[in-house]
Amino acid sequence: MSSKGTTGAKAPAALSTATAKAAAPGVKAAPPIELKPPRIERWRDGGTGVDYVLAWDTGQPGPRVMIQALTHGNEICGAIALDWLLGQIAAGAWRPARGRLVCAFANVAAFQRFDTVHPFASRCIDEDLNRVWADEVLLGARDSAELRRARELRPFVDASELLLDIHSMSEPCAPLMVCGTQDKNAAYARQLGLPEILLIDTGHPAGLRMVERGGFGDPHDLKHRALLIECGQHWEAAAADIAHDALVRFLGLTGLADAAWVQANVRLPLPKKQRLVRVTEPVVARSKDFRFLVPTAGLSVIPKAGTPIAEDGEHVFVTPYDDTVLVMPGTNNLKPGGTAVRLGRFED
Repeated sequence: MSSKGTTGAKAPAALSTATAKAAAPGVKAAPPIELKPPRIERWRDGGTGVDYVLAWDTGQPGPRVMIQALTHGNEICGAIALDWLLGQIAAGAWRPARGRLVCAFANVAAFQRFDTVHPFASRCIDEDLNRVWADEVLLGARDSAELRRARELRPFVDASELLLDIHSMSEPCAPLMVCGTQDKNAAYARQLGLPEILLIDTGHPAGLRMVERGGFGDPHDLKHRALLIECGQHWEAAAADIAHDALVRFLGLTGLADAAWVQANVRLPLPKKQRLVRVTEPVVARSKDFRFLVPTAGLSVIPKAGTPIAEDGEHVFVTPYDDTVLVMPGTNNLKPGGTAVRLGRFED
């Protein structure tokens, strides 16, 4: 069956190792593009009735697991990892040992528009696919390319018990695991063992994320766990290795893969320890005039409370406490109402 907004996967624009040009005046140039977008059109018909969604039911007792890439069309490291896994399955080199596995390429329509000259522009078609997961939005009358795709994916998400959503970041930053708003997901990330930095936040003002939907966002529902990994800057080579290892180790943690297969396929050592950042508030742009007053390195720490960090017209944003951590700052594609940075602190 053909899906609206995901028809005819074209090869994304040719790879460029040079720094891409800025998408618009006033937007800084993108970092070098070191990753080659995979050709995923061979995975379009996965037998599920929804394009680019594939599923395997072993018939053996076990969890219902879902792995998703391309929630945003320019976050290609997850697509590389998922393409590798599907290639392993197609070649007969691996199959889930128990339970049920669903693999999905989400915003394929945006991915088809990926252009190395304007790589930030293909994040979405109409709106952010990761802000539409509340029932009042999904089941409402509003329409967009992302909503149509989310409505196709919803039955698979709602049927899953364990979820890994693979992302990357617009600015250079150490990899981090977004555990949604729930400590239960942070505990699950500690079992996974990577990456070093774990994050519990307050959700997004612009809408509900997939990892917060239904049982994933219920602190008392320990059967449902969801993790969203940010693997590093979108197009750095290292992000592909993080995405790969997160996927492999997640399959091991769920029990769908055995320990020998995991150890044979991981690429990186686990961090010696993990640290948790707990976000207390977002900084939301009020207008197109928003600008930072401090360097915007991800996970940088501002020592003193009351330090001005950004301004938007006459309003000045200041740090709420000592040792404030700047989580995922960025201004590329930032619009009024968008989150410019989240503020938190290390719990350890």
